[in-house]
Amino acid sequence: MTDRIPSDHTTVDSHRVHLTSVGRTRRLQVELPDELDCEPGDVVFLSLEGDGSHAMVTTGLGGETTVQDAYPTRQLARERTRDSENRFRAWLDEHGLTADDPLALDVLRTGYAYGLRRPGERVIYSPPEPPASTLADIARNLDSES
Repeated sequence: MTDRIPSDHTTVDSHRVHLTSVGRTRRLQVELPDELDCEPGDVVFLSLEGDGSHAMVTTGLGGETTVQDAYPTRQLARERTRDSENRFRAWLDEHGLTADDPLALDVLRTGYAYGLRRPGERVIYSPPEPPASTLADIARNLDSES
């Protein structure tokens, strides 16, 4: 069973982040703090003010670690096709968020589950448990042993 965790709980580590545009486009991204335990190519659970989705961690144009999209399933997050529902963009549009707007990034389960919310909003999260080891995890472990 998934634990419900409020955004103001003592176990939730919150970081202030800002929306930035990707290059000279209007497309928005969130740069992830360096201390988070996720790397480009990882698919993480990302709650958008309580709405669960999945996002692939990417590398921005300047080499920063970012999230630019969010999708209903892990598979869609990996594929990132234009035909899929991009929940991140829909959430930004719904709240009129633009470049340089601040957000709170909550760490729910280090390396796997995170939440985004507008500053001052209290959210109750229901983060899932991380999936069992994937082939990507096994490959990373093999690389680190070499």
